[in-house]
Amino acid sequence: MKRIRRAKIVATLGPASDSQEQIEELFVAGADVFRLNFSHGAYAEHKARMNAVRAIEAKYGRPVSVLADLQGPKLRVGLMAKGGIDLQKDQAFRLDLEELIGDRDRAPLPHPEIFTALKENTQILLNDGNIRLRVTEVGDGFADTVVTAGGILTDRKGVNVPNAVLPVAAMTDKDRADLEFALTLGVDWIALSFVQRAEDVAEARKIVQGRAAVLSKLEKPAAIDRLDEIIPLSDAVMVARGDLGVELPPED
Repeated sequence: MKRIRRAKIVATLGPASDSQEQIEELFVAGADVFRLNFSHGAYAEHKARMNAVRAIEAKYGRPVSVLADLQGPKLRVGLMAKGGIDLQKDQAFRLDLEELIGDRDRAPLPHPEIFTALKENTQILLNDGNIRLRVTEVGDGFADTVVTAGGILTDRKGVNVPNAVLPVAAMTDKDRADLEFALTLGVDWIALSFVQRAEDVAEARKIVQGRAAVLSKLEKPAAIDRLDEIIPLSDAVMVARGDLGVELPPED
């Protein structure tokens, strides 16, 4: 079953594509690589999907790659009053380490590492960039900002800081455990999320020890600035347009 094309098609497996029959249909339709998304799902589910892919591989006598996509560090605000607060353009708004539920004036941001990277005029994006803040002052465990693009901020929305290199490793404790499990399954590729620097890739390679290829996902402007350092350590790179598109303007 030879396919003559340069581009490869990656299909993500999940609850809607869980059975061996469904996975086989995806393969016959043209999928070359099956992605296991470790942001979701239990180990038993990933193992069952892996076994199904290998059974299809044996049936058709054609190699099929499996990619384990690690979640990476997720930066989010905490809980907000009434499930969500409407932030207005030009209003003052504080982010801090307090565990209190957020309101119109402030929101909990339980990531002390972020505050060490902030300075005056740093841009902070909330909720996939729909809400934008500009830092006016940084103190011990807080950042005062002004809202430059308003919107409704609800519980646990994502936080992006596009113009700063955050002192956060690309792999969390969860990622390290997921990586070891994925390697025991015999996956072909490990996708490393939110790479910022060459050291992030080097850490993963040290654990992988040649048991799988390493793919660096370009989701941060910092990674683009350091491409010359990241590429030599990576077996492949992926332009992850979702998160990168939030932090980087289209013209860049």
